[in-house]
Amino acid sequence: MLSVRDLHVHYGGIHALQGISLEVPLGKVVTLIGANGAGKSSTLRAIAGLVRQKSGAILWKDRDLIHSSADDIVKSGIAMSPEGRRIFPQLTVRENLLLGAYIRNDAAEVENDLEWVYTLFPRMRERSWQKGGTLSGGEQQMLALGRALMSRPDLVMLDEPSLGLAPLLVKEVFDIIRTVNERGKTVLLVEQNAYAALKVAHYAYVLEVGNIVLQGTGEELIADPRVREAYLGG
Repeated sequence: MLSVRDLHVHYGGIHALQGISLEVPLGKVVTLIGANGAGKSSTLRAIAGLVRQKSGAILWKDRDLIHSSADDIVKSGIAMSPEGRRIFPQLTVRENLLLGAYIRNDAAEVENDLEWVYTLFPRMRERSWQKGGTLSGGEQQMLALGRALMSRPDLVMLDEPSLGLAPLLVKEVFDIIRTVNERGKTVLLVEQNAYAALKVAHYAYVLEVGNIVLQGTGEELIADPRVREAYLGG
């Protein structure tokens, strides 16, 4: 289980996270919803070791990761697919995916996982020698997801995986999230599409201005009138 306790994050004079606490049980999908600037991405970045000004505790596998480096956190079994995809446009699809496995030295198993990613994303197999920068937005998102999976993480964090995608691709992305979870991966999801996120989530937290203001199962929050009014269009 990932357990975040009293997490504070600062960006200069901005107090982005103001003592949030949350838990991500192994084998579950947990989602964070909230408006832009609520602190969702800051939470993922803090867990991933990409934020320096932070305090509190991030407990994972009997370790506190609060002061761990980003590469140590990946080695511990946590990977992130960042907002904006952040693929390497001049590298091929295959090269981008193999970079996700840079911490590994089990070449045969890396090839097995590459085959699994190609099974999840058949278009990546079709375009394996194509440069990442020539892919469509939806294909780049699939590449970013696949790259995160190539480190063989126990916990995969997804930051806005459906951002900017057409509705059919949004459905495909959430189907893949379900499949990844069914394959034993724990998922921590940040997503603007609150309804889709809550439908796939076992548990969810609502962030507002750096604080958790509501929490419950995905079904409970879909039915909550406050959530419906603020995030689900009434």
